[in-house]
Amino acid sequence: MTAQEFETAINKGTIPALSYLYGEETFLIDRAVRQLLERAIDPSLKDFNFNVFYGNETKGVEILDAAQTLPMFAERRAVLVKRADGLKADILESLLPYVRNPAATTCLVFTGAKVDQRKKFFQELKKQGCLVEFKRLYDNKLGGFIQSEAAAQGKSIDPAATGLLSLLIGNNLQELSSQIEKLAVYCGTRPRITVEDVRIIASSSKAFTAFELARFLGMRDLQNALKSLAALFRNGEDAPMMIGALTRHFRQLWRIRELLDRRVAQADIGRELNIHTFFLGEVVQQAKNFSRGELGKLFEELYRCDVASKTGGGQPATLMHGLVVGICTSSLAQ
Repeated sequence: MTAQEFETAINKGTIPALSYLYGEETFLIDRAVRQLLERAIDPSLKDFNFNVFYGNETKGVEILDAAQTLPMFAERRAVLVKRADGLKADILESLLPYVRNPAATTCLVFTGAKVDQRKKFFQELKKQGCLVEFKRLYDNKLGGFIQSEAAAQGKSIDPAATGLLSLLIGNNLQELSSQIEKLAVYCGTRPRITVEDVRIIASSSKAFTAFELARFLGMRDLQNALKSLAALFRNGEDAPMMIGALTRHFRQLWRIRELLDRRVAQADIGRELNIHTFFLGEVVQQAKNFSRGELGKLFEELYRCDVASKTGGGQPATLMHGLVVGICTSSLAQ
């Protein structure tokens, strides 16, 4: 079962007696669990009919006792096992009989980062319940997520505003959701979120300043790049986060540069890379500021700075200052 199929089934009122939700996208997992629990148990009776365990701390017998307990004054009870990938092999073995024949009056939910589907536990769980992977969203799927989040807030959102949020935040779904909530409040009674709304609300965030740093580096504007870098350090941002934002930005420029070298038309570049026309001209111009050779050297330097920043190989401010100056002055390619 896919994550979308699972969410659709829950929204239609189908409550599985047994489910295991796993994957990299913890935001979507947590939201799916909330949706499931909201429909599985009466909130007013939650104290009587809900148990939470942690896989790296609990014993199998505790999970079994809770799952086999009849609900109190309700149709169903729920048991949530977080960090279930921390359950030891002997505990999984002890849970197998229950997995083969789960109680109809209990909604037992496991969540974890990964599973080993070769194990009997997961093979049986897949037969009797729902084994659902929540993969990290690719960049080309962010637009749909942003639009659905805006709709959930009772708003529509301009395509350009969607594109700017994608560029600013990337695939940090928690942050995207938070920003859209702020935008909905800011818009008030207006039904549509505009790109100007995004600029105003997001301009105070660290993500916006990192986006501006990447933008100025793409333009090779040293003065403004250094101002953005100083602002990021004043806001307490760390070097790995900045390097991650720059890597994402320059990865896109490299893809554009490759297409330009193949003489692909600008409009076709926008369609292939899913870049809104509102931003296309500027990012294409940024890509023209770098040769593929320069971009190769730039990524080597990004990697070096990332390793150094995480291993104490240099002062973050010194590393980032050198990186910014090198990109803007073309000295990395020398």
